[in-house]
Amino acid sequence: MRLSARNQFPGTVKTVTPGAVMCEVVIEIPGGHEIVSAITVESARKLGLVPGRKVVAVIKSTEVMVGVDD
Repeated sequence: MRLSARNQFPGTVKTVTPGAVMCEVVIEIPGGHEIVSAITVESARKLGLVPGRKVVAVIKSTEVMVGVDD
């Protein structure tokens, strides 16, 4: 798979939690860190996402929000 996105993190699906329309997918990447993605239930099904499945988290964003406690 070749993509223009530079932020690609190979990892393993840790959990898949389906809702009515969206699905939360937790991906464990090297170092024990986790990336959480919200995708449609249909997309998760088509990709065959189940715990233990090897995947690549691809992050392409024009915006990063940062918050602090006052």
